[in-house]
Amino acid sequence: MSLFIEEVQDQDLGSWKSSEVIARYSRHTPVDRNLNVWSSLVHHCHPSKAWKTTKNPLINDPSSFEEAIKSKKWRDAMMKEMESIEKNNIWELTDLSRGVKPIGVKWIFKTKFKENGEIDKFKARLVAKGYAQQYGVDYAEVFAPVARLDTIRIILTIAAQNSWNVFQLDVKSVFLHGELKEDIYVQQPNVFVKRDEEDKVYRLKKALYGLKQASRAWYNKIDAYFVNNDFDTCLCEHTLFTKSKEKDDLIYTGNDWSMCDEFRRSMMSEFNMSDLGMMRYFLGVEMMQSSNGI
Repeated sequence: MSLFIEEVQDQDLGSWKSSEVIARYSRHTPVDRNLNVWSSLVHHCHPSKAWKTTKNPLINDPSSFEEAIKSKKWRDAMMKEMESIEKNNIWELTDLSRGVKPIGVKWIFKTKFKENGEIDKFKARLVAKGYAQQYGVDYAEVFAPVARLDTIRIILTIAAQNSWNVFQLDVKSVFLHGELKEDIYVQQPNVFVKRDEEDKVYRLKKALYGLKQASRAWYNKIDAYFVNNDFDTCLCEHTLFTKSKEKDDLIYTGNDWSMCDEFRRSMMSEFNMSDLGMMRYFLGVEMMQSSNGI
């Protein structure tokens, strides 16, 4: 069987989350070293925590749109974000229905760093002002399961014990994949207002960062993907998925590279992802892998 764990945390306005898919294995029974093992985890990291440990204190991120627009690097970052939104078919420009009030949007700016402290990229994120949403009007259920840290530790421990490699994928703009059931309208963002269509608004087809239901929408999306690929949801851990192959107790992971590669290619074809290779850093834990194990 193969296992999948999904983690989603509550989202605050003015922040976004990265998503990582981590290949690993978790079981409550003794492990047969001859088994093929594979599992994965999706984790959403709150940026206010992820970037508080900035390795270069001399870098000051813009605190407002007016400040950021003066810099070419941040203008380019905003343009890249808008291109990502358009590419993912997040919204459509339309007239505002009578009696409907659109939700405002704002820009958030963060400098992302590499492990050695060098600047990786300048990231601009367009987020919705979710605090303006009304329960029962433009959102209902917001809960999304969260993977327990104990489960993650068990998986990493077993991987280390059996000298299995742990791999990592990065889902780009993860919440932009979540499909919405509600009718939600947002204002056109600063500078990117369509000429001669200034009075129109965007109707969201998929979630924007900042929406109250963004985490749930993404979980529903990735959950549907695994169910459609014959995974079963664990009854006691809703972020854990299992899959049996040919009715054998098989789990595909490090000792079956073809199955790992097949899953990686399947995920990358379904979602906009980056292959981060072997896992090095996750949930505040730095990991070093070698031929001798973890």
